[in-house]
Amino acid sequence: MSQHAEKSIAHANSAVRAVGLGASAGGLAVLEQFLAHVPPSSGLAYVVVQHLDPTQKAMLVELLQRATDMPVLEATDTMRIEPDVVYVIPPNKEMSLAGGLLHLAEPVQPRGMRLPIDLFFSSLARDQGDRSIGVVLSGMGSDGSLGLQAIKSQGGLTLAQAPESAQFDSMPKSAIATGCVDITGPVSDLPDRILRFIKSKHGDSPGYDDEAGDGQQAIGSILGLLKERSKHDLSDYKPSTLRRRIQRRLGVHGLTNHEAYEQFARDNPQELDLLFKEMLIGVTSFFRDPVVWQELRDTVMPALVARSPQGTRLRAWVVGCSTGEEAYSLAMVFKELLGELDDPESRSLQIFASDLSADAINVARKGHYPQRITGEMDPVRLGRFFTAQGSGFLINSDIREMVLFAQHDVILDPPFTKLDLLSCRNLMIYFNAELQSRLMPLFSYSLRPGGALLLGGSETIGKFHALFTPASQKSRLYWRSEYPVNAGSVYFPTSPRRVLTRHPQEFNVSPSTVLSANLQTHAEQALLQEFSPAAVLVNAQGDIVFINGSVGKYLEPASGKANWNIHVMVRPTIRTQIAAALRQAQQDKGSVEVRGLRLSEEPIQTSLDVTVKLMHEPHSLAGLVMVVFRDVVAPVPAKRRRKPADGAVDPQLVEELQRCKDEILALRQEMGASAEELQSANEELQSTNEELQSANEELTTSKEESQSMNEELQTLNHELQTKLDDLALAQSDMQNLLNSTDIATLFLDSALNVRRYTEQITRIIHLREGDIGRPLTDLASTLNYPGLNEDAKQTLKTLTLTEKEITTTDGLWFLVRIKPYRTLANMIHGVVITLIDITTAKKLEARLRKG
Repeated sequence: MSQHAEKSIAHANSAVRAVGLGASAGGLAVLEQFLAHVPPSSGLAYVVVQHLDPTQKAMLVELLQRATDMPVLEATDTMRIEPDVVYVIPPNKEMSLAGGLLHLAEPVQPRGMRLPIDLFFSSLARDQGDRSIGVVLSGMGSDGSLGLQAIKSQGGLTLAQAPESAQFDSMPKSAIATGCVDITGPVSDLPDRILRFIKSKHGDSPGYDDEAGDGQQAIGSILGLLKERSKHDLSDYKPSTLRRRIQRRLGVHGLTNHEAYEQFARDNPQELDLLFKEMLIGVTSFFRDPVVWQELRDTVMPALVARSPQGTRLRAWVVGCSTGEEAYSLAMVFKELLGELDDPESRSLQIFASDLSADAINVARKGHYPQRITGEMDPVRLGRFFTAQGSGFLINSDIREMVLFAQHDVILDPPFTKLDLLSCRNLMIYFNAELQSRLMPLFSYSLRPGGALLLGGSETIGKFHALFTPASQKSRLYWRSEYPVNAGSVYFPTSPRRVLTRHPQEFNVSPSTVLSANLQTHAEQALLQEFSPAAVLVNAQGDIVFINGSVGKYLEPASGKANWNIHVMVRPTIRTQIAAALRQAQQDKGSVEVRGLRLSEEPIQTSLDVTVKLMHEPHSLAGLVMVVFRDVVAPVPAKRRRKPADGAVDPQLVEELQRCKDEILALRQEMGASAEELQSANEELQSTNEELQSANEELTTSKEESQSMNEELQTLNHELQTKLDDLALAQSDMQNLLNSTDIATLFLDSALNVRRYTEQITRIIHLREGDIGRPLTDLASTLNYPGLNEDAKQTLKTLTLTEKEITTTDGLWFLVRIKPYRTLANMIHGVVITLIDITTAKKLEARLRKG
C-alpha cells in the first residue's frame, strides 16, 4: 500500500482529531498550563498519558479539571473520543487508540520498563496518520521519543516543550535529539501553534497557491539553500512532493508564503536540517506487499541460486532502505530458501542497504523494532529471526550480519555493481521523469546479466524494454537482459551531468498546406532575382508546393496513389543526393550545392547541378526550401584523342569513381538522417509513455483521495443519520409528553400562525394536519373569546402572561393561558396557548354559592 493510501485509511478511521500529551515528572503543572491555553471549542480531543503510581488512586482528573472548562474524564476501555474533551490514562494501564476508540490493557512490561507514551503515540500514528499530533512535556527518561518518530513517519505534527522551561528536561531533550520534533517552545505557546498549523493546513492561509512566478522562484532558492547546507541536490524530486513538504513547514511556523519561508530559512540554518529530514519520506514495513515477497521467494530467488556456481556469494542492493525492514525481509527470505537446499553452506548472500537519511541508517544498524511488528509478519518468522528485548524485538545476529548498511545518495554517489538482485521500491515515484530515465540504465549496468530488478507497485521500467524483460509485470519483477548496456549511455553520478544535445527544431508545414494568393508572386520574384532554370519549392517534409518551369526531366509521378513529395518523384539516380542536400540545408539553415549529377548511367555530354536553399525572405516563404536544377554541358573533346599511355588513369573513370564516392557519401548521410529521425520518433514515444505513466500515477492518487473522501462522507452521513434518528425520537417523546398531560395546547409562531398542537385542543378549536401554518384568526372554535387574537398579540408585544377564564358554546369552562414561546437561546419565537378544563371546579363553586 502506498503512503498516501495508508494515510487516507487512517484519516477515515477516526473522525475526531486527537492530541496526545505525554508527561512524567513535573508534568502536572505543565499539563495545567497547556490546557489553560486551549480554547474550549478547538474541536480537538486531548489524551493525557502521564506516568502514574500504579499502587495509588490518581487525582489527576480532579486536578486538571481546575485548569480548563472542557470536561476531563478518566479513560475507560472502548471509550469513544469526542471533541473538546480531555481524557486521562488510569493508573496501572496501557492505553492505545484504534478506530476512534480508546483501548485499555494490562501492562506487559514490569514497572520501571514501561513506555506508555510511546505505546499511545504509535497507536495514534497508525489510527490518524498525517492527522496525528503528539506533544512531549516535562519528564525523566526518553519515553515519547519513539512515539514521536512514528507520528513523524506518518506525516503528523510533533511538538516538544522547550527544555529550558521544563522542570525535568530529559524527555523533551530526548525527543528533540531524534530530529523529528516540528515545533519547540514554551508550553503556553503550544496550543496556539497547533491550532494555527491545523488552520493553515486546511487552506485558510492565503499563501499556498503561489506555485508559479515568484513562489516557484522561491522554491528554487530554498532548494539551493538546502543543497548548500546538506550537499544533496533535491531538484530532481517531483515538484508536487517538494511543494507539499515545504508547505508543511510553512504551516509549522505559521508563515504565509514561500518567500517568507525562504527568508526564515536563511535566518535559521537549522531549519534547513529539519526540512531535509522532512523531504526524506521513510515509510516501510516488514514484508510489505506479501504477494510480491512470495513470488520473490518462490520464483526469483531459486532461479538466482540455481544459476550461480557453488561457493559463490550472491550480491543484492536495497536502494532507499529507510530503517532496514525491507533489507532484513530479503535476508529472511534467503535464509528460508537455504533451509530447503541440500547444501545450504555453499550459498550465501551479501545485501547492501543504502539510504540518504543518516538517522534511518542508524536505526537499521541497531536492528531493534517496536512491538507493532508483530502485526507485519508471520509469528513463525518472528520467533525464528527475532529475540524479544525491552519493549520490542531485536533482529538475530545471523540475519544482521548479512546486511551492510551505508548512507548513500543514488543521485550523486557511485552505484554498487555486479549485483544479482536490485530492489528499489517506492523511491522513484518521488523523482521526476528525467531522473527516472537516468537511473534505469544505471540499474541495468549495476546488475549482472540475468539479474533481477524489483520495483514498487506504482513504478515501471518505462521506455527501457531493451534492458529488462518482465518476470512478473503485476509484482514489478524484471530480469536484466543478456545484452549489456552501453557504458557511454549510462549516467554515472561520479561525473558531471552530461547535457543532451538536441537537433535543431525543424519548420513543420502540414502536407495539406494551401498556398496563399500571393505565394506564386513571391516565389517568381525570388526566382527572377537569383535563379532562372527549372525549380521546385518544397516544405520541410519534402511536399512540393510550387513548380517553376519544366521539371519533367528531373521529376516524375510515382505509380499508385498520387504523391507530390520530392523524395518520391525525383529520379532514382539523383534521389539520394537530393535528400541529403535537403537535410543539410535545413540543418545549416543555408544553401547547398551538388554538382556533377547524372540522370542516367549512360555516358552523355551533360551533367546536372542542383542548388538547395532554405528560404528566409520574404516572410511568406520562410522555412520553405527551393530546389533549383541546372543542366551543365560538358566541353567538346578534341577531334584527335591520344591513347592513354600504359599505366595512365583514364579521366572518365576517375570522374565515375568520384561520382560513386559522392553517391555513397550521400547514402551514408541519408542513413544517418533516417537513424536520427527514428531516434527522435522513439524519444517522442518514450516521452509520451512517461507522460502517460505520470498521468496514471496522478489518477491513482486521485482515486485514493476520492476513496478517502467517500469514506469521510459516509462517516458524516452516518453521523447525520444518527442525529436525525435522535431528533425524531426526541420529537416523539415530546409529542407523547404533551398528549399525556391531557392539556389542550396550541403553539403559534411570531406571526400567530399555527406551528404545533396537541390532540386535546381539537375538541375546542377545529384543527387538522393541513392547518399547520394557518393564522389564528382563520380558525373556528367553541370558545366565547372574541379577543383571543388581540390578547395573543399583546402577549407577544409585552412578553407578559395573559390568563382568563372562558366559557364555550357547549357550557364548558376553560382557563386560557397565553405565554411567550422562548427558545433555549432565550429568543421569543411566538406564543403558547394552553386551555385547562375547569368546568368541574366552576360547577362546584356554583353549588357552594347556592348552598
